[in-house]
Amino acid sequence: MEKNFEGRVAVVTGASRGIGYQLAKQLGERGAHVIAIARTVGGLEDLDDEIKAAGGQTTLVPLDLADFDALDRLGAAIYDRWKKLDIFVGNAAMLGVLSPIGHISPKDFEKVMAVNVTANWRLIRSLDPLLRQAEAARSLLLTSMHAHTATAFWGLQSISKAAVEAMAKTWANESLQTSMKINLADPGPTRTALRAKAMPGEDPEKLPSPALVAGDLIKLVGTDVTQTGSLYDRVSGEWTAL
Repeated sequence: MEKNFEGRVAVVTGASRGIGYQLAKQLGERGAHVIAIARTVGGLEDLDDEIKAAGGQTTLVPLDLADFDALDRLGAAIYDRWKKLDIFVGNAAMLGVLSPIGHISPKDFEKVMAVNVTANWRLIRSLDPLLRQAEAARSLLLTSMHAHTATAFWGLQSISKAAVEAMAKTWANESLQTSMKINLADPGPTRTALRAKAMPGEDPEKLPSPALVAGDLIKLVGTDVTQTGSLYDRVSGEWTAL
């Protein structure tokens, strides 16, 4: 496999399963040192085994993204070791409940917003200075069509992902005078546990695997990416300026 990420340091959230696991794995296989963040220790250890078997390196960070103090400390720890960060992939997200907006409990609303929105903001706040130290930093935050369709009963997804898109676009606009590129990606329906929870009657075998989807998305954090503040739709293969 081509080592086109050799020497680059990458943070990937939600790296213990699904798309995040596969993105972290493929980055590691291609030469990046992957800082893998997730709550599930077993999944992170499996990832570590696979990347090491391919000759790569990882740093495992088992934490809950709602532990905001830990996210604040992450940037300092990365600086102490590498002095910079080349890639940030904000993949981790919660589905929450499918419910009319008026029936969502404050606890459910706050939990989803904490993981999907506030955690990404805290990570940006912690990692932005490090990304600015890299020659060609690339950041990718995952979103979904619900940010635009505002589908009935999918309010938590719609609201949180719309906030992520606004945050990424603002961050990109604030970084136009740098070499950093910041984009969003909608992976589309994928054979993940999150999708199975949301669509229990769906045949998962008809959906693309996380490995396939990650193979399409990994190119979005390559140094040849020139877009910034844009949304990539993996299903159509098209970019949209936000």
